[in-house]
Amino acid sequence: MRIEQPLKQILSSTRGHWDRPATRNAVRENFAKMIDCRTPALGAEVYASETEEKLVYHTCKSRACPSCGHRATELWQREQWAALPNIPYSGIVLTMPDRLWPIFQQNRHLLHDLAALGAAVIQQWVKARYGVRVLVMVVQHTFGRRLNFNPHLHILVSAGGLQESEGRWIAPLTFEKEALMHMWRYALITYLREAIRSNVLRSDLGTEELRRILTAQYERWWNIKLTGLTSKRHFLGYAGRYIRHPPVAQHRFVKVTDREVQFLRKDLKLKRQMLNRYSIEEFVAILAEHVPDRYRHGMRYFGLLAPRRKGQTSAALFALLGQEKRPRPPRLSWANSLRKHFGVDPLVDSGGRSMHWIGRLSPVAS
Repeated sequence: MRIEQPLKQILSSTRGHWDRPATRNAVRENFAKMIDCRTPALGAEVYASETEEKLVYHTCKSRACPSCGHRATELWQREQWAALPNIPYSGIVLTMPDRLWPIFQQNRHLLHDLAALGAAVIQQWVKARYGVRVLVMVVQHTFGRRLNFNPHLHILVSAGGLQESEGRWIAPLTFEKEALMHMWRYALITYLREAIRSNVLRSDLGTEELRRILTAQYERWWNIKLTGLTSKRHFLGYAGRYIRHPPVAQHRFVKVTDREVQFLRKDLKLKRQMLNRYSIEEFVAILAEHVPDRYRHGMRYFGLLAPRRKGQTSAALFALLGQEKRPRPPRLSWANSLRKHFGVDPLVDSGGRSMHWIGRLSPVAS
């Protein structure tokens, strides 16, 4: 049986657990927004036809809200579809050993630099190997399939690059897994060592113990993944399942009580669905770990996609590839989004008559 709005139920019933000063401000803000989403607490727009009136409650726009995140993802996918040229791309996943996860869990300010660090590794390698600049998009995750804290990067890289000195496009580019692994390992360990030296890394462990951990992890093999050539459609569809969404989809919840939360996850080794059980307080605490801090983006752009460079080279790049640059698509209104994706017209009453905006209701304090 489908559970209606399980996340809202869970957060509402545990408000006393997370809505307190010890909780990160971003968590309290986003969780509160999710509870108020599409309720009188956020106000409403009033539409009417000759015979009927409808209230359309405002959405919360929270990055942790399933419905608001779904709409934001669709708009992002439309924009990226127009912005990216139709060329082959490579997918790269940069991970780190599990011994390093707690360091970033206790030092969330260091997470912000991971995307830039991973992009710099790839750009440095392609520059040295091929002498080109590439398009790079980084989607940063903090969660694994069990909702455990597992920071890693999913990266889209163009399988071709711009040789600026000659003004030509070179393709295909072949990425070497071992070389990238060595560079990523060196970059991340060096970054953490510098954080220790600069006294910006907090830990329950002593400085010498941290240094021993970093040395041990530097001497081992790190698993990174090259997914081979892919289309922009495939990557945008894949990335869209994780950005601006909570780390667990609502349809995966099996049971929610006042004591326990049960949801399904995929086990890639066993190739089947597995049932996860958490106490409701433990689930909320785990979920809170994956709420991004304010002004921290789920995806970032580098290389030829970097905002400043993109404005300078995008038109020339499309011309070089013999493709027509597509204009940025107009933003879909909420009504047009429902018509397009769900086949439902929210501005038609029960008799098929058009409804028009007539006013707005102010938010009601909960």
